[in-house]
Amino acid sequence: MTNKEKHIPQGYKDSPLGIIPKEWEVKRLGELCTKIGSGVTPRGGQNVYLSQGRPFMRSQNVANGYLLLDDVVFIDERTHQKQKSTEIELDDVLLNITGASIGRSAIATSEIVGGNVNQHVCIIRLKDKTLSYYICTFLLSYIGQKQIDSYQAGGNREGLNYDQIASFKICIPSSEETIQIWNYLSLWDTAIERQSELIEKLKLRKRALMQLLLTGKKRLPGFSGEWKRIKLGDIAERSTRKNEEDNKNVVTISAQRGFVVQTDFFNKSVASETLDNYYLVHKDEFCYNKSYSNGYPMGAIKRLKTFDKAVVTTLYICFKLKNKASVNIDYFEQYCESGIFNKELVKVANEGGRAHGLLNVTPSDFFNMHMRIPNLDEQNAIATVLVNADKGIELAKDELSYLQSQKRGLMQQLLTGKKRFCL
Repeated sequence: MTNKEKHIPQGYKDSPLGIIPKEWEVKRLGELCTKIGSGVTPRGGQNVYLSQGRPFMRSQNVANGYLLLDDVVFIDERTHQKQKSTEIELDDVLLNITGASIGRSAIATSEIVGGNVNQHVCIIRLKDKTLSYYICTFLLSYIGQKQIDSYQAGGNREGLNYDQIASFKICIPSSEETIQIWNYLSLWDTAIERQSELIEKLKLRKRALMQLLLTGKKRLPGFSGEWKRIKLGDIAERSTRKNEEDNKNVVTISAQRGFVVQTDFFNKSVASETLDNYYLVHKDEFCYNKSYSNGYPMGAIKRLKTFDKAVVTTLYICFKLKNKASVNIDYFEQYCESGIFNKELVKVANEGGRAHGLLNVTPSDFFNMHMRIPNLDEQNAIATVLVNADKGIELAKDELSYLQSQKRGLMQQLLTGKKRFCL
């Protein structure tokens, strides 16, 4: 295709990355770096991690443009010295190079300087560290992700090697324009960070409300009187219907970090597995994973909302409320999500399966669990408060998604020179 056919505007030129401003250069990432390399997981894995020491960065600690340090682990000085070559410096660009999070990138901040990375995270150290933010942003852009995807066989995002990373093509503006791009996108980063902080504050407020309202420590105006002490079996009954309809919507409950477990149902495609003996769950019924591994929090109780019907393995205790006219289902769901019931489950977990590294809650123990509930009117009022809190969190998340989408659009414009600053 000729330049005329490409409709190259005045002041622009064709390049391996498309049409860019004439004064911009396209360079291989390797030309800009003094280091491209990753580390290793220390021998002993989880057993060598500490609660303090040298930060040890894993792929779960690298997000899209920022670090996740709430579950960072540490290694001792001796282990650090064995992999001194992977010591993190300020403004290193960290890139996930394997697994489902491949392509996520963030800049090393002061909190992790002096730490190390494992084999799933690559350190990209630039000759000119003023380019760190620009390069990190470029890797996260459509152009950068497209190059990362091009090396993945069949789109499986299996992994990147150092030569492939070094071969990434990067559009490089003048230093002045790079700073302008950095400053402009930083405004969006600030807005995104503030919105993320707002979401965390709303979540904390919601958790505090749950602990107060669902235990009766705080009563809503107009309500008084004792709450009833009941067994779960008084308001719920087990469901063990088998998957006779051959439903393929297999769902699991995935435990997240922390004692108050936050979980989601995930749709999984099943092509070759026989599901006849699995349990069939209907919408608004609940599931609980009755076994859990040592060292992990108890599994959560979750209400099925995603599908009208779904399938779970027989490891789950499935149940439904007996009479929704006497128990508000939203109230009960909030109670399950609060972690209050979870604490009771921990107390009664028997150790019949410890030989296999599992603790177990039997269905009998499960339905004999005690809970205190208010009358239906107070349940309705509490549910309204907590559901509205959830809606506020979701609105804040929508705003965050909007800001992130706007930034991605700006990145595509700014990092190709389609939108420019008057210098």
